[in-house]
Amino acid sequence: MSGQDLSQQPVETLAGVGRQTAARLEKLGIRTVSDLVFHLPLRYEDRTKVHPIRTLQPAKAVLVTGVIDWAEVLPRGRKSLIVRISDGTGHISLRFFHFTARQQQQLIVGTRLSCFAEVRQSYAGLEMVHPDYAIIAGDAAIITEPHLTPVYPLTEGVHQAVLRKAIKQALSLCIPQLTDWLPASLLRQYHYPNLTEALMTLHAPDETVAMTALQNGESPALKRLAFEELLAHHLSLRLSKDRSRSWQAPVFSIDDPTRQHFLKNLPFDLTCAQQRVIAEISHDCRQRHPMLRLIQGDVGSGKTVVSAYTALLALASGYQVAVMAPTELLAEQHLRNFTGWFDSFQTRIVYLTGHLKASARKAALEALEQGSAGIAIGTHALFQENVNFHKLGLIIIDEQHRFGVHQRMALRDKGAETGIRPHQLVMTATPIPRTLAMLQYSDLDISVIDELPPGRKPTVTTVIPAQRRVEVMARIQHWTEQGKQAYWVCTLIEESEVLQCEAAEKTARQLTQALPDTRVALVHGRMKSAEKEAVMQAFKQHEIDLLVATTVIEVGVDVPNASLMIIENPERLGLSQLHQLRGRVGRGSDESFCLLLYQSPLSQTARHRLAVLKDSNDGFVIAEKDLELRGPGELLGTRQTGQMHFKIADLARDTALLDNVESVADNLIQHSPQALQPLIQRWLGETTHYAEV
Repeated sequence: MSGQDLSQQPVETLAGVGRQTAARLEKLGIRTVSDLVFHLPLRYEDRTKVHPIRTLQPAKAVLVTGVIDWAEVLPRGRKSLIVRISDGTGHISLRFFHFTARQQQQLIVGTRLSCFAEVRQSYAGLEMVHPDYAIIAGDAAIITEPHLTPVYPLTEGVHQAVLRKAIKQALSLCIPQLTDWLPASLLRQYHYPNLTEALMTLHAPDETVAMTALQNGESPALKRLAFEELLAHHLSLRLSKDRSRSWQAPVFSIDDPTRQHFLKNLPFDLTCAQQRVIAEISHDCRQRHPMLRLIQGDVGSGKTVVSAYTALLALASGYQVAVMAPTELLAEQHLRNFTGWFDSFQTRIVYLTGHLKASARKAALEALEQGSAGIAIGTHALFQENVNFHKLGLIIIDEQHRFGVHQRMALRDKGAETGIRPHQLVMTATPIPRTLAMLQYSDLDISVIDELPPGRKPTVTTVIPAQRRVEVMARIQHWTEQGKQAYWVCTLIEESEVLQCEAAEKTARQLTQALPDTRVALVHGRMKSAEKEAVMQAFKQHEIDLLVATTVIEVGVDVPNASLMIIENPERLGLSQLHQLRGRVGRGSDESFCLLLYQSPLSQTARHRLAVLKDSNDGFVIAEKDLELRGPGELLGTRQTGQMHFKIADLARDTALLDNVESVADNLIQHSPQALQPLIQRWLGETTHYAEV
């Protein structure tokens, strides 16, 4: 085995790791010896020194020694074994709720113990509950540990002792073989330790390493590994972008009369920002490799018309267009917009969702396959296997973070049989701070529409305590009497859709009783799609005055007459999501209002977050604040399938490290190209295909 790469051996090759343990470790993402090396501790225990009992304080985990001077099983309440030890400076009780007859025989008066646990204050004095203990046999016994003791993330059926032993073996096998792919000059520049040093520091930190630095992510060893992991993710996307440049794509060209005809027929003028982004897209679509461009633009900034212009480029060049949206509601809105804008062009637009009748679906599929339909607009139904395009040249994906990676890849591959890859335009109304975009979207070129159409008035946002709920209801009555409409949004009670929907149903009943002259309706995530659509349509057509909804209305509802929104418990949502919700109002020419109805008392952070929303209507400012206050999980939608998963990096903690990732990646690509693949392999394993989206 000497010539083999031991780090890639399966974990079963280690002593004490059988098939069953290996299967359990796989749940932690641990398959190889190398995976064990990069499985870092969650926290540490300090067993390097013995503390005199007199000095102990509650809520601290410490190592103590002492002689048992009293032991008894207490039958009252929950049966427990109580053992009292003393060390000449004081005494402390050890309490065991689960104990065996063998333990009772061991833990007898006169026995000397070492114990480690958190100290608690009980009514009878200080105590430790279920401490780790060892019987001290003689004066020469070694009681303390030479290093801080690592506590690793576990899974059911795997104990700390098993994992510690396996990781110790893995380190001794791998450390001599691990190559440090980061150049020494870089390590010096950022004051990072080398790879071996970093791993040994984190798995077995000696007394010179501050425990607080390890716990809060300030340790240079942890920073170095987190940085390397972020770098690997960025590189994987960069290389994917380079690969895509070798693919063939259709070249789009358009004559001036067609272009002018489209622009003149729009019921509005394009903003300077929209014109700038159109110029960037037009340039991309004239190249022989596929455009991969993300448009970021605030709610209502006019991303859809820019995507329609891109569709015009494809149609004018004889290619088909697929427009994919995450919900039927949004797909239907795109259908209405595109139908209006392409009304004077001889273009057939088909609509594909999961709820089409069989005959309509069959006709749509035939039109796409034969090429008689130029544009397909739909939901996830677009990338199903039986959907075939005659000549697909452009894919437009709206709210792209709501789709899983495999769904987007499946749609892209529909153009691949001919050897031609379609251009891709993806859009999001969730502004992403530059550092995060650089990590998450470095395979895409990014355009920003940073200007709202003229005449749009910013929404006036007010923060109101829930105690004034009755007052707010009265305001709705006055509002709807003027022929205006409103939303009442019920946010998540906890991570349970059922409870969320129940809360919305209860609110709808209360509002119906309180406002007998107001037409109230309800929409939530557990309703069937067709029911939701029917309610939304009725609201759009002003058959409903007040729509009570869960956050399902966050995306894609466009009702210009609805210019008041009440959001209950806004402190439970992230700023970006609140901003998205608020974007549902302010879509007409009237002044619009958003009331944030919070529960008292507010924490300092929640107060600060709601103040940000009250003071700003700029999505980018809000996204930066959200990142600062809440971390990036929400912005990137980390629960989304196909998102980045990190072994060590924590974006909430390590955001500052992102600033240097791009320049270091440039340096490696130029000077150490041999390091790129091994780095990606180390951190992403075989999962790099997701970058190809």
